[in-house]
Amino acid sequence: MAFVITVAQQKGGTGKTTLAANLATCLAGGRRVALLDIDPQRSLTRWFGVRSAREKPAVPLTLSDVSGWRLAAELQRLRQEHDIVIIDTPPQIDTDARLAIRGADLVLIPIQPSEPDAWAAEGTLKLAADEKRRAAIVFNRVPPSSKLRDTIAERLIGRGLPLLAVSLGNRTAFATAFAEGLGVTETVPRSTAAAETRALLDELMGLLR
Repeated sequence: MAFVITVAQQKGGTGKTTLAANLATCLAGGRRVALLDIDPQRSLTRWFGVRSAREKPAVPLTLSDVSGWRLAAELQRLRQEHDIVIIDTPPQIDTDARLAIRGADLVLIPIQPSEPDAWAAEGTLKLAADEKRRAAIVFNRVPPSSKLRDTIAERLIGRGLPLLAVSLGNRTAFATAFAEGLGVTETVPRSTAAAETRALLDELMGLLR
């Protein structure tokens, strides 16, 4: 049975979809990885379409955009046929998002270094706790020098909230790779962005183990 990572956050603009795509492409070497897009915007599905149309084949991934009443059965199918399933959820807690959190082994909550993002994360953490699911917060799109990030991190840690040690910077490499249907570990494997993605993945896999 696959491990399921649900990327969830009640606030939009935190980079959920780009994060899901980069984790999937980084994981795909030697693993059967599936993406499940339940965000009505279907940005991850469009990214996958760009990826599938490339002349040079990329590392294989599976994508499903099943939602609604078929979601629970689709997630069960993906778990049986893959090693890792990553779910991209809508920027609000609706029925599908609740089901995705309920089916997760880990709920990953991206936030930018801003108070509104941190406040929104608390609602997602509560939902994960209500569903008895492990959750972790990750800083995403962090500016090169961010005192606010340090201030928020100190407050989150002081409250005992599950903040990951690794954060992802606000780097153009992520947007450029996404536009090409790829992840940074594929387009610029020796870049800082790729190193950050691998370090985040190592921390996540440690939690899953």
